[in-house]
This record gives sequence, structure tokens and C-alpha cells, in this order.
Amino acid sequence: MAEIKYEIVKKIGVLSQSEKGWEKALNLISWNERDAKYDIREWSPDGKTMSKGVTLSKEELKALKELLNQMDL
Repeated sequence: MAEIKYEIVKKIGVLSQSEKGWEKALNLISWNERDAKYDIREWSPDGKTMSKGVTLSKEELKALKELLNQMDL
């Protein structure tokens, strides 16, 4: 399996933290030297290990924001 390269371009914010210190965060990440996309996933306390996550383009993030704005939270 090929190595996955990533660069966290901007740390936007932490959504939650588990008892073991893993943080679910929203970041702007460049995967395999491609254009950066918005990314939601959990990261280990040392920031070296990650879980599976969701990667969104700017347009998809805007659509998600609109959907969330429509919800009665």
C-alpha cells in the first residue's frame, strides 16, 4: 500500500475530545500534495495517528453549513 502524505495547512478547531485524549477536529488538509480540503476526523494526542474521516470541498462545506442552519438544534 502506498504511503499517504498529508499536510495540515490550517487547524480550524476541535469539535470534541475523548477520555483518551483523541480529538475530533476540523482542519484544512492537503492530501498527497493536492489542493487542500476541509477534513473532519479524530487525531491521537500526539497528532501522529488518525481515524477515518470525511473530506469536503469548499462547496460541500458550504452546503453542509446551509443544511445545519436549517436544523432546529
